[in-house]
Amino acid sequence: MCLAVPGQIRSMEADGTARCAVGGIEKTVDVSLIEEPKPGDWVIVHVGFALTRIDEKEAQATIAALKAAGAAEPLQEAVR
Repeated sequence: MCLAVPGQIRSMEADGTARCAVGGIEKTVDVSLIEEPKPGDWVIVHVGFALTRIDEKEAQATIAALKAAGAAEPLQEAVR
């Protein structure tokens, strides 16, 4: 199963990637598809790429829905 999940950019790296908090784990994510990414932005992450920017309300609603569906542990495994 493929899953795209919300993540929040924590910091930008010199190589054009970003450190993102995704499912309780901090992960390096390629943000080259996002226009002017910056710390604090919420993005949808799939297979190591930030695909699009979303607002915090949408991100929190998606995280809550994943947790309610019992996807919290698989979510953490999916982003390792």
